[in-house]
Amino acid sequence: MGVDVVLKQVNQPGTSPKRRRLTQVDAVLDGSDLFARICENSDLPELNRVDPYGTLILTGQDMPQFIFEVDTVRRTWTQGAPERDLLDAIRRLAERCAEDVSLELHLEGD
Repeated sequence: MGVDVVLKQVNQPGTSPKRRRLTQVDAVLDGSDLFARICENSDLPELNRVDPYGTLILTGQDMPQFIFEVDTVRRTWTQGAPERDLLDAIRRLAERCAEDVSLELHLEGD
């Protein structure tokens, strides 16, 4: 029931959503369900929206709040290096998404 964080490039020539193409750019895999547990135990609004069985798509506009919440959880909730390393990697993807309007961050549950 992990939640993988996947950075995707959006290519949509024209206005038709049928022509929308996504290409995976980078990913942080949650094989040990660590990020899923962090989100489940969080009372922060953006992380609380994460569905361990579905996909939540975030755009650059969502990144300031998402980065703030990742930083908050990293400071207050993390108990060791695995949690910190995971959140640092997720934050790096979020920063890239915030800098490029053609990127989306997909939080993909199992």
